Amino acid sequence: MRITFHGAAGEVTGSCFLVETEEVRFLVDCGMFQGGRDAWQKSLRALSFDLRRLDFILLTHAHLDHSGLLPRAVALGFRGPVHVTAATADLLGVMLLDSAHIQEKEAEWEAKRARAGRGRGQPRPLLYTVAQAQACLRHLRRAEYDETFQPHPAVRVCLRDAGHILGSAIAEVRVEATGRTHKLVFSGDLGMPARPVLRDPQPIEAADVLFVESTYGNRLHKSLEATEAELVETIENTLHRKHGNVVMPAFSVGRTQEVIFVLADLVRRGRLKDLQVVVDSPMSMAATEITLKHAALLDEHTRELIEWQRTHPEAMRVRFVEDVEESIALNRIRSGLVIISASGMCDAGRIKYHLLNNLGRRECSVIITGFQAAGTLGRRLVEGAKSVTIFGQGVPVRAGIHTIGGLSAHADQDGLLGWLAHFRRPPQRTFVVHGEIEIARTFAGAVERRLKWNNVSVPQYGSTVELN
Repeated sequence: MRITFHGAAGEVTGSCFLVETEEVRFLVDCGMFQGGRDAWQKSLRALSFDLRRLDFILLTHAHLDHSGLLPRAVALGFRGPVHVTAATADLLGVMLLDSAHIQEKEAEWEAKRARAGRGRGQPRPLLYTVAQAQACLRHLRRAEYDETFQPHPAVRVCLRDAGHILGSAIAEVRVEATGRTHKLVFSGDLGMPARPVLRDPQPIEAADVLFVESTYGNRLHKSLEATEAELVETIENTLHRKHGNVVMPAFSVGRTQEVIFVLADLVRRGRLKDLQVVVDSPMSMAATEITLKHAALLDEHTRELIEWQRTHPEAMRVRFVEDVEESIALNRIRSGLVIISASGMCDAGRIKYHLLNNLGRRECSVIITGFQAAGTLGRRLVEGAKSVTIFGQGVPVRAGIHTIGGLSAHADQDGLLGWLAHFRRPPQRTFVVHGEIEIARTFAGAVERRLKWNNVSVPQYGSTVELN
């Protein structure tokens, strides 16, 4: 058996692992590269192997760094099924179309700038079009958690709840090769245990070969109590003392819903009041509707909170904005709003307009609640940039920048080690993936020291390993 790391190796994005035997050839994840000057070129080059020879694809979840190149794979010749959870299938119907739409709109904008002599020449090539994104959805095949299915005579798969976003999965994959069965476990992205909204990641007890994420493998998150206290202080200070706006970049899927539910819970407990929340993202609205459709996947506390919101709509006024003109009008409101908008790393979408109009105002605050990849606008804000460029315009950073890590959808080092501790014996090989190189190495060292595991390594992009 041979496994090639086509992404998420020494970096966080571009998750894509090619598994090959004499009988079968398949991918686990097909993610887009995000952040950094070369991300787009890496995404263009990423699927450099013969996609027509793939038997199937498994997707762990709907985030674009795990699913975003699926339309490109189909456009380049992949013809097989794509196996996902039911909730992931619903989310992909929104996310992939939105990704394609943003690409087409940005290409139009770049072409317009080029015609005006202000651009960089020809617009960068599209990864895929809206029509190609629509076409790839026909390849989706739905699977239920905890039910084993056989995508190929030599492969059996069971998807477990990863607790990261709605529909996220840990993939247990049993592959028949060279007269024996190899059990591969792909963690996907693991959620933080004992956090709001989703259930905890399911424990796994055995694997021959493990692929484990390490996004936050070098740090610990703040407690939920400390996170809530910081949220309350920042929001109260901004809205009621400084009379500004709070801007919260948030991924449309997962993070937006979590933030809404956390804010609602704070209102229910009397820790926040007079809250006007605007969710400025058509995709966030669609994702929230999908979340409510799959409410059975949420934890008990969140299901109770949803019922409370339905009976107390006046307690926290939440408005979803779809119309472009309504979105533009928000920028004329100078105070009193909590604006939640995508993208989560501030690199695309409507969030850029809200930052353009609020970053330069000392009375405003920006609350960063999720991971910011290297090279992104969000990362520059977190690292203390005094000014940034948005739509070619220099913007001074005068607003308060608050990084609140306790709402992360990713497990921290202790959360990851706690999940690994359920294995009855160490896997024969463990590959630490989906983490910036130094973070991944730090986490690999922690696994070796604290769990006494051997054969823990950090693969390189493009590297191949042979497994006996």
